[in-house]
Amino acid sequence: MDITPAAPTEDEIFAALASPVRREVLRLLREQGPQPVQDLASGFAMARASFSEHLRVLREAGLVSERRDGRRRLYRLEAVPLARVRDWLDPYERFWRGRLTGLRDLLDGMDGTDDMNDIGDGTGDAAALGRTGDQETK
Repeated sequence: MDITPAAPTEDEIFAALASPVRREVLRLLREQGPQPVQDLASGFAMARASFSEHLRVLREAGLVSERRDGRRRLYRLEAVPLARVRDWLDPYERFWRGRLTGLRDLLDGMDGTDDMNDIGDGTGDAAALGRTGDQETK
């Protein structure tokens, strides 16, 4: 009886991506394709057991797969879980895109030095950016 492992949680995916070592492994697999564990490990100054732990975390998060080829273990990038990260980030990207568009529109609407003076005293258009008039001007 085959047991299908549960899909990784968002927390597992984000935890796997939190490590710079694991992100570098993913970058290498993305750029260079599937690689034997020996080739991957040779680029990192750490004990083999430590590197194997990083690979285990990536496997459990579904970000890499392992395939045996004789005595070698080949690792391959599995990008599907990254779509969940993108889906999680999308609302924040829309939020910031909207805020930056508003800032651009505000700056485009400033047509003279009088508007620039308003920024220092917290009045006028600067208030639209969330600045308050409690900042001291010189």
